[in-house]
Amino acid sequence: MKNCRTILAAAVAVLASQAVIADITIGVSLPLSGPASGLGIPMKNQIALWPQSIAGEKLKFIVLDDATDPTNGVKNARRFTTEDKVDLIVGSAATPVGIAMADVAFESETPQLLATPAGLPPGKDAWSFRLPQSNSVMSFAVVEHMKKQGVKTVGFLGYTDAYGEGWLKDFTPIAEKAGIKVIAAERFARTDTGVTGQALKLVAANPDAMLIVASGSGAAMPELAVIERGFKGKIYQTHAAATRDLMRIGGKSVEGTYVVSGPVIAPEQLPDSHPSKKLALDFAQSYDKAYGVGSRNQFAGHAYDAVVAMEKAFPLALKKAKPGTKEFRLALRDAFETMGRTVFAHGVMNWTKDDHWGYTNETGVIVKVVNGDWKME
Repeated sequence: MKNCRTILAAAVAVLASQAVIADITIGVSLPLSGPASGLGIPMKNQIALWPQSIAGEKLKFIVLDDATDPTNGVKNARRFTTEDKVDLIVGSAATPVGIAMADVAFESETPQLLATPAGLPPGKDAWSFRLPQSNSVMSFAVVEHMKKQGVKTVGFLGYTDAYGEGWLKDFTPIAEKAGIKVIAAERFARTDTGVTGQALKLVAANPDAMLIVASGSGAAMPELAVIERGFKGKIYQTHAAATRDLMRIGGKSVEGTYVVSGPVIAPEQLPDSHPSKKLALDFAQSYDKAYGVGSRNQFAGHAYDAVVAMEKAFPLALKKAKPGTKEFRLALRDAFETMGRTVFAHGVMNWTKDDHWGYTNETGVIVKVVNGDWKME
């Protein structure tokens, strides 16, 4: 009888311990429709390849469309934090949406992996960590390439929103330090279908190079506009344009365009000594196998790197608390800040308490559109 009671007590203890085990819940908000859908859909594709568990804990994903709308992004983030009780927020891939969601992450004290280089006021990024390279890191790569090409003057054509203005703010001082001057700047909205007036003004300024700041499928339109108005100089695009939508929509007209990107865009062309080559190849090969040869892009790579971060941070957080609790969210934030130097497919990351960007100036690479494909410079 005593043995029976012992066995029964053990069984009850096991069931009780199993009852408190909670999945790690991740709320993902992406622009699956709207102007930035070319960024969100590849990320969703990569999320479909995510593991079902990490560190022995089952992962639960909730993926919502924010339609490239900050209001929707906030609505999604509030649902994640109040109804779904998520442990982690991922998104958005659209800068204005990601910034709006960061406010919810801050208020609710929920870690957020931003899929956009969102600039946030000092202290307001306490719970937000960026997966993409900052605009300043990518500006450094662009300016270094421009110097080699003999560029002295630049025309700027970019979004009116936080992504466009952020690039202009970060690029200008880096360029000026290198003796390169922005001599004309024009803007347009993500929803605009034409930029004829802006293109005419920029072409009339006759800069050596044009810097287009747009994203996904929307990146080709402004470039075609300046080409059609007779611009013959060099054209540069930012890392939000590092998708095949640029070639698909722009066709032969965008041949010769320079695009700054993370290493994932053409990992086969990286030197063997590059720290990210192994992971970048793994990402590219698995993504291309699932979705078609050459379909890999900058943003799907960020979704791949999210798993790299989670696989390193989750075990650290699990030592301190159980998923589904405020304590676990705090432990997860601390884990991101203290997990140390981590090789991502997009470069070497090192988030700290004072730096939620993490990448160094060596991260960005320049690729050129050659015969409808990427050729690393």
